[in-house]
Amino acid sequence: MRDIVIFVSGSGSNMQRIVEYFRGRGQVCVAKVFCNRPDALALKRAEQFGIPTAVFGKDALYRSDAVLCALQSLSPDLIVLAGFLWKIPENIIHAFPGKIVNIHPALLPRYGGKGMYGEHVHRAVLAHGDTESGITIHYVNENYDEGDIIFQAKCCVDREDTPDTLAKKIHALEYEHFPAVIEKLLIIPK
Repeated sequence: MRDIVIFVSGSGSNMQRIVEYFRGRGQVCVAKVFCNRPDALALKRAEQFGIPTAVFGKDALYRSDAVLCALQSLSPDLIVLAGFLWKIPENIIHAFPGKIVNIHPALLPRYGGKGMYGEHVHRAVLAHGDTESGITIHYVNENYDEGDIIFQAKCCVDREDTPDTLAKKIHALEYEHFPAVIEKLLIIPK
């Protein structure tokens, strides 16, 4: 059995898809969901699946070792950022080298960095007239969206696309590919 923890900030739709993907397979357990917003829908979704949660603020993440210690006590095989909007501090990155992955709603290295998430990314893609977008799953390092790329998937950007329609295409790619890439990273035979 492989244990993962998932960090979220919002609705938790990717978290839910990951949980559903591994449910009943007996190979991966989502040991805990960490969230930086006490009002996030992701917490309710985790509760529906019986997954323990931890809510924390900036002090616990950046000015103490509280989150690091909680992670070390779980000893996860992988830490998955699924819509988590804060930068992971160096103490956690160094404690879990090569074990933290993120999903980004664009084809990195374009449209990455601080403030480039969700609708901001889709608006930038449309403003630049790109004909394709997609997702990037990458390892997390000390800089926003600059870790080694693990996987990318593309979709067409149509002239009539809006940030909302492009977001739907990107979500479809995320739901299809993120759990499967996690499975491959954990080297689970089918």
